[in-house]
This record gives sequence, C-alpha cells and structure tokens, in this order.
Amino acid sequence: MSDTPPDRLSSNPRSPFFDQPLLERGIGIRFKGLQRHDVEEYCLSEGWIRVALGKKVDRHGNPLTLKLSGEVEAWFERPAEGEGEAAAENADEA
Repeated sequence: MSDTPPDRLSSNPRSPFFDQPLLERGIGIRFKGLQRHDVEEYCLSEGWIRVALGKKVDRHGNPLTLKLSGEVEAWFERPAEGEGEAAAENADEA
C-alpha cells in the first residue's frame, strides 16, 4: 500500500469511493488549516469536503451532508500493515 491517501475517499459504503482497508488505517483531514474529525467524504483535487448536517437524515435514513469548499490536506494516521515492521527492520540494519 502507498503512504499517500487517495484523491477522493468516502465513509459511506454505498459510495463508489468507499475503501474499507484505507478507512481502517485512519485518515486525518485538515480543512482550511483546522483538523476535522466529522468528514464524511473528501476530494483533494477539487478542494472540498462533505460533513454531516447535525442529526438530520433524508427520507431513506442517510445523513444530510453539506459540501464545503477550501484547501484540503489528507494523511494516514497509522502505517499500513507490514510497512511499520519493514521500517523497523531497516533501522536495525543501519
């Protein structure tokens, strides 16, 4: 796995941009200089995030979301399985 997060990722399982293994690693999002923990979906190249609009839901029970535009940064909070072990082995050899 790469250490660079994808351009677009969603936490909604119905979305084509949903990827469970990447979400399990944890994704950190910084939007307009502030770290956000309530992001439902993001797109780095287009510069937007989607956040839930309180506890409001649509008629199908899905949360209503609000699309916010601005500078978006994303990173993984944990290394991929095997990458942390390989880095530790390389440090021991040096």
